[in-house]
Amino acid sequence: MTREIFQNVVDEMLGHLDCKLNVLVEDAFPGTRLVGGKYSMNTNSITIFTEDVTEQCLRMFSGEEVLLDYFKVVFAHELGHAHDKELEELAERLDWADEQERNQLMLRIEENAWRFARSILPDVAPSFLEEIESQSLAPYYQAVEKDLLPA
Repeated sequence: MTREIFQNVVDEMLGHLDCKLNVLVEDAFPGTRLVGGKYSMNTNSITIFTEDVTEQCLRMFSGEEVLLDYFKVVFAHELGHAHDKELEELAERLDWADEQERNQLMLRIEENAWRFARSILPDVAPSFLEEIESQSLAPYYQAVEKDLLPA
């Protein structure tokens, strides 16, 4: 899929929202992690990595038939971070949190982003969205649950 197709999805989704946000569509995250998108509070911008999103989609769904919807979901999640009224406060609290509180804060940040994503994706099948959200949140839930286990 071309960068132009991804950019059209970004433009269409932003057209439905009232926000001043810079969005960069890049090829790949500059690192070894498979990162689909990244929101920066400092610059109020989202960078979405098309090759990483494509690879994530292929790993999860074994085909590109759902790639555009997958891209929409990843982008909507990043928009969720950008629209999270609690994000700045939660991020500040992360600086001083112990591991247990940090895990809870990270989970809350991610849940907030997913809540927003669900609210702006009425045209995406709920089961499809839930599967992606579940996979995304699993490590955060595991970290919180690990903290609840007796030592």
